[in-house]
Amino acid sequence: MTRPYVLLSVAVSADGYIDDASSQRFPLSNEADFDHVDQVRAESDAILLGAGTVRRDDPRLLVRSDRRCCARVARGLPEHPLKVTVTGTGDLDPSLRIWHDRADKLVYTTSAGSRVVSARLGGLAEVVDLGTEVVFGELLEDLASRGVERLMVEGGGQIHTEFLRAGLADEVRMAIAPLLIGQAAAPRFLNPADFPGGPERRFHLEEVTRLGDVAVLRYFPKTTSASG
Repeated sequence: MTRPYVLLSVAVSADGYIDDASSQRFPLSNEADFDHVDQVRAESDAILLGAGTVRRDDPRLLVRSDRRCCARVARGLPEHPLKVTVTGTGDLDPSLRIWHDRADKLVYTTSAGSRVVSARLGGLAEVVDLGTEVVFGELLEDLASRGVERLMVEGGGQIHTEFLRAGLADEVRMAIAPLLIGQAAAPRFLNPADFPGGPERRFHLEEVTRLGDVAVLRYFPKTTSASG
């Protein structure tokens, strides 16, 4: 079975952080970049987040533009993409905003986590038990069986790391903000891992776009650049 096209989307500071160490979300993007991300969401069949990001950011994961929502409906698609959450433990709060709208929702978890999350969420989301551990290749195969052809992954760092470590990312959309965070306790884009090819493998840089003071880079991890 063909797996979905996987696009990782991330905003980082110039020194590679995705947030600061405070309890409040640190704004890295600007309105032009937010709008571009909204376009990418509208072009996706599903959007995936890790449970840690869901707990920290309390996102809605909806397409903001009415025009883009209408365009999706005109193509025979739901108004908003499928919302996918990944958790190993099932520790998800039913009061979070992500569960309370008309968009379809999936939670991928372990056998132990499925008992916890099913009790906590009730009928707020469909829960998929992946067994003793969450294997991202199996997750993608299940999404493909549900008709998902294009998956947007919005984080966080552990989730992005796992997709790249497993060689499952087809594209990385990286928005680089012109600022430095420099806090050792702040989360970074990626965790240390044994990535395919290691430091000798170069991604293919497809495109660089300027959105105000933010530079957006499109990398294709599975394609080696000519200079690599």
